[in-house]
Amino acid sequence: MKRKICIVTGTRAEYGLLIWLMKRIASDSNLELQIVATGMHLSPEFGLTFEQIEKDGFVINEKVEMLLSSDTTTAITKSIGLGAISFADAFARLKPDVLVILGDRFEIFAATQAAMIMRIPIAHIHGGELTEGLIDDPIRHSITKMAHLHFTASNEYRNRVIQMGEQPDTVFNVGTLGIEGIKKIECLSKKELSESVHLDLDKFFLVTLHPTTLQDSTAEIQIQTLLNSLDKFPQYQIIFTKTNADTDGRIINHYIEEYVKKNSHRACVYDSLGQLRYLSAIKHCQLVIGNSSSGLLEVPFFRKPTVNIGLRQRGRLKAGSVIDCSFDENQIINAIKNGVSTTFNEKIKTIPMVYGEGNTSEQIVEILKTKNLENIIIKRFYDLKR
Repeated sequence: MKRKICIVTGTRAEYGLLIWLMKRIASDSNLELQIVATGMHLSPEFGLTFEQIEKDGFVINEKVEMLLSSDTTTAITKSIGLGAISFADAFARLKPDVLVILGDRFEIFAATQAAMIMRIPIAHIHGGELTEGLIDDPIRHSITKMAHLHFTASNEYRNRVIQMGEQPDTVFNVGTLGIEGIKKIECLSKKELSESVHLDLDKFFLVTLHPTTLQDSTAEIQIQTLLNSLDKFPQYQIIFTKTNADTDGRIINHYIEEYVKKNSHRACVYDSLGQLRYLSAIKHCQLVIGNSSSGLLEVPFFRKPTVNIGLRQRGRLKAGSVIDCSFDENQIINAIKNGVSTTFNEKIKTIPMVYGEGNTSEQIVEILKTKNLENIIIKRFYDLKR
């Protein structure tokens, strides 16, 4: 009998990372792939990106509606509750043997709660990481304690998961799925990308700014500071991608949309570029700016510089191509100048990679196929030897 592997995806970014794992599971004769789409995938505001999953040839087994039409802390909290209820129904119908989830978002937190209580073994990708300015950080660590198999992106993260009491034989350093996607996809040419985003691209920045969700509402100040900084570089075009469905995300999106209206000759904004256009934009841009995890995980593989602003990614491993700065206009301007300099770009051509070599899905599938799941639900706390 095939082992049923259920993957939950709630955002465009998650799906972009999970697609190669999903393809490998679907093609394995010993496994049956189940897909649950939730969160932003089902929202018109965020581009109805579940349609891309279907265009890629996958069958979505369940669609779990959980997002309220608000980005306040109250609405996000209520969305988690609604998600837990709905995931319980979905899992009762699907009866998966293993639930595979990635990362640290509140949608995934809701799915994990339901699966843990329903005694479904949980495999967690990207545990052990730190993002100290976000609700994602405690959510990620909570998921680790509810999960039974752990697929980390580095040995440092593997050690941290073990430090949290997880048995070493359940924690596997497999690298990041993002690098695998980069290796397997054929990017668009700059001309093709220009035509696709309807902007004549010469030298351009790729910009994604998300809210820092553990701070009091600072989104308005942060986005205004960033936009003021970008005004100092009128010779560069800008591709913006919108925020995720996080607290105060709509504030950031509003300011970006207004900025693009005033600068339509050199700027554009997209709810979701999709994996192909997003990776193509990284390949051809001069600089990635903002606070997305992609700036640390995928961008260094292209030997491209990242200006990483603020606390959102504080604590994550960073390659030498990442330039950190705070939400200060002068610091951002200086970081951008450094990032586009010939000296810095020459320097990062030889930086070592910190997130694996791109065979992540192969390793995960082999473990999902062969791991003995008998009695895996009852976990023993692992105490580090002192």
